[in-house]
Amino acid sequence: MKTSIKILSLLFITLIAFTSCSKDDDPADNDLFLGKYEGSVAFNGPDDEDVSESNGSVTVTKVGNNYTFNFSDGIPTLGDITMEKGDNSTLVFSDGELGTIRITASRLTIAYARDNRVWTADCSR
Repeated sequence: MKTSIKILSLLFITLIAFTSCSKDDDPADNDLFLGKYEGSVAFNGPDDEDVSESNGSVTVTKVGNNYTFNFSDGIPTLGDITMEKGDNSTLVFSDGELGTIRITASRLTIAYARDNRVWTADCSR
């Protein structure tokens, strides 16, 4: 009886270990990509608000399915970007917005335009 319980317990633990350890996890599913990325950042605004920095940073935060990209060097925040779980990149073509954001656990690239303002980033961590 004790041997049967031990074997069943071992099988149960093994089953849990195999189902919880997946090699094909998407960083977007696990929120691994939230945090600070460093690299080139730039911003072009309608009123000569141009900023270009090769040693800048972008901090990525998330509330629900909405992401916010906080840039360094006085660049305005890029917020209210919706990305669905399982999607580590987004293409936006609506309401005067045009752009692409690609994000992984180690890399962030942004080319995004909204309201005559353009944000770009090529960062890693």
